[in-house]
Amino acid sequence: MNKKALIAIILVIVLVPTGVYALSPLFFNTMIDEPAPTMKDSKMPIQEKEGTSKPLGTMNQDSIGKMLSSGGFVGRGDQIHDVTGVAKILKDESGLKYLRLENFKSTNGPDLHVYLATDEKASDYVILGKLKANIGNQNYEIPDGVDLAKYHEVLIWCKQFSVLFGSAELA
Repeated sequence: MNKKALIAIILVIVLVPTGVYALSPLFFNTMIDEPAPTMKDSKMPIQEKEGTSKPLGTMNQDSIGKMLSSGGFVGRGDQIHDVTGVAKILKDESGLKYLRLENFKSTNGPDLHVYLATDEKASDYVILGKLKANIGNQNYEIPDGVDLAKYHEVLIWCKQFSVLFGSAELA
């Protein structure tokens, strides 16, 4: 076997699995429908009452935590990295704050995380966690001491490739 063939085989062995890992999330969707944090008990999930026709996760506005700010997501517009939906900051009666993503939909990708940031470039940010699913309503607890006046951008960020998928400015 000559040197060129050996190099080609090694490249295929390395590049094919890497490409499959990096691109496969584009072809799969994950879904979630977490209920909104409530004023009564932010740690308890909302249960559907017997005999009601309300789907899980919908409730009266009075029982949802107080909304402090909100903003709509804007994707990058390149058809590869796209995000839609609404980001809301909610506060429950115990004082815990949550970022809630509603009617959320994102192009899937590897290693997507949710950040609160000072700007879209993620120059200063707080990581709220790995994105739970690329479609659906989801909640992220905001750590105590996070200054929401400073961290007013919600980013869906691919940590592995340092790529912004979309952002929502909170107001």
